[in-house]
Amino acid sequence: MLLRAIEKFLRQHDMPPTTFGRRSTRDPRLVFDMRNGREPGERVSRRIEHFMNTYCRSSCR
Repeated sequence: MLLRAIEKFLRQHDMPPTTFGRRSTRDPRLVFDMRNGREPGERVSRRIEHFMNTYCRSSCR
């Protein structure tokens, strides 16, 4: 479910997966690893969701 939201976010904002991972969790391989089955823990999931929820408030003006 989280991966689906990330993929949608990447398309909407035309953002490369490495940039997303670096900005959200400081892990450029995050999205690639999740595509291969990685399940982030609760803390990392919250960081990802927070990044997606606040991204446009600071960057989409």
